[in-house]
Amino acid sequence: MSTLIHATGLTKQYGNKLALDQVSFEIQQGAPVALVGPNGAGKTTLFSLLCGYILPTKGTLNIIGNNPGSSELFGKLSALPQDAQLDPRFSIAHQLAFYGQLQGLSNKQSHAEAIRVLELVGLADVAKQRSDDLSHGMRKRVTIGQALIGKPQIVMLDEATAGLDPIHAREVREVVANLSSEATFILSSHDLTELERLCSHVLHLDKGKLTEHPTHSDHNELESGFITLLLSEHYPDVEAKIQALAEVSKVYMSQAKEYVIEYQKTATPFDITILQHCYQQGWRYRQLVNGHTLENQIFKQEQI
Repeated sequence: MSTLIHATGLTKQYGNKLALDQVSFEIQQGAPVALVGPNGAGKTTLFSLLCGYILPTKGTLNIIGNNPGSSELFGKLSALPQDAQLDPRFSIAHQLAFYGQLQGLSNKQSHAEAIRVLELVGLADVAKQRSDDLSHGMRKRVTIGQALIGKPQIVMLDEATAGLDPIHAREVREVVANLSSEATFILSSHDLTELERLCSHVLHLDKGKLTEHPTHSDHNELESGFITLLLSEHYPDVEAKIQALAEVSKVYMSQAKEYVIEYQKTATPFDITILQHCYQQGWRYRQLVNGHTLENQIFKQEQI
């Protein structure tokens, strides 16, 4: 697995405002990577640095062996802003072919590329239509297709599902999941559940500082582990009844009806033990996660 992006001590300052503060990370080729953080955390600044739109105040940033904005990265990195728009005056295929020509493709190649990316996002049948004829979700998928023109190695999507209804948001997630073998996606979103489904690694920015989180914990080599249990209803004395299990070291309620359990490993997998316990207690559960949920990793208080 090769390193696509390597950042060391990345700092960006605007006057007295420190937008990024000594940010260091690596992104490997493969599964999508999430970029999360509150508004004003530095996400847009980081995206702009990756695209080469601005330069860092300090630090180094290497993308596929080149400096951001280098001509060598032309066609290898693409970025789709949240508010990307399609021109209603032209057909979808015409617009995508135009973007292909901007990347140096011939007229014939650009039209073939337009059809190729529309097929990738499941919209080859709308090639002759205009953007006003499409639903909001379909237009979003077309713009993702636009970002895939030229087969880039890195695709950055800013709030790809923002403003979409659940059906269209799911369609976009499926597009990203299905195309993860084609390119490495960097996804910026406020929907942590969505990111947890798609991404294996999370870059969390807050006030310009970065922390990293895996979305799937691996405790195979540890003697203890964590499980997050989400119950369907409020039940009495849940913490006490879970704490009474011999394997349990600590348990706390992270939010309503959700419990984080630290346990010691035994011959019997603990997820089987906790499910049997739920059955014995008459508890209905909605979700069982091995490890911490992404939301708890980012926002949990120092309870464990």
